[in-house]
Amino acid sequence: MELSIGAIVLIVIVVLAIVLVKKTLVIIPQSETKIIERLGRYYATLKPGINIIIPFIDRAKDIVALKNGRYTYTNTIDLREQVYDFDRQNVITKDNIQMQINALLYFQIVDPFKAVYEINNLPNAIEKLTQTTLRNIIGEMELDQTLTSRDTINTKLRGVLDDATNKWGIKVNRVELQDITPPASVLQAMEKQMQAERDKRATILTSEGEKQSQILQSEGEKAAKINRAEAEKQQAILIAEGEATARIRKAEAEAQAIEKITAAVGKSTNPANYLLAQNYIKMLQEVASGDKSKTVFLPYEASGLMGSLGGIKELFKAQ
Repeated sequence: MELSIGAIVLIVIVVLAIVLVKKTLVIIPQSETKIIERLGRYYATLKPGINIIIPFIDRAKDIVALKNGRYTYTNTIDLREQVYDFDRQNVITKDNIQMQINALLYFQIVDPFKAVYEINNLPNAIEKLTQTTLRNIIGEMELDQTLTSRDTINTKLRGVLDDATNKWGIKVNRVELQDITPPASVLQAMEKQMQAERDKRATILTSEGEKQSQILQSEGEKAAKINRAEAEKQQAILIAEGEATARIRKAEAEAQAIEKITAAVGKSTNPANYLLAQNYIKMLQEVASGDKSKTVFLPYEASGLMGSLGGIKELFKAQ
């Protein structure tokens, strides 16, 4: 019976020792920490690794955390960058346009002591501060500026929040606006404006296309005219060259005829008079064949030419 009691006591001692060791040794993962209070007063901020505390005297301080959209209590402080996705909120621009905006906040706890003792509900305080600051910034801007200046709004919002939360041991890394939703009437007006801009650009592009088409057409007509002019020029040159060649050959033929006449009549008769008489006869034939007056007056010198022509004719008959 005594052995049984001793065994029980030993088991109890071992269990108490295990519990005591478990309560004494606190293992902190990397990027996390805990605030330890001793008898209700701040004692230490635990570092990653194995830490030793006094059981039942030292205890970890609970803080409020936001998990899955709900506020919960925990004694573990996450030192990594955290993201808060705030619900949509109504804001009013400088030109009295009401719209809805929601934002993402990226922050990090850099001083756990301040995050625990300087603010009661850190997530709620950050949310309310973000909403108030966002309303103030949007209230200083008009609608068009709000829709086109997200980077400016993000920068201003991050700067204000970082300065305001510094006393809470918070570092705001960046802020991003997710959605900016104007009223339906404003969206319809914007859609009409964008449609008008698209129609305007289409009209401009059509006009530019027609302009280019006319330019190309005029250039084509210009080139065609130049080509026609060049063709006409080459044609005129060829015609002139042909006429010149014909005249040269005719002159050569007449020269050969004069040489033959000269050889035939000798020096007694001028061959030029013979040719001139031929032209007179041809002209008289044309005049005589006309419908008008048949009276022809010949100069006195023509009788000599006619005589020469008759003499030459008789000479050719004698041969």
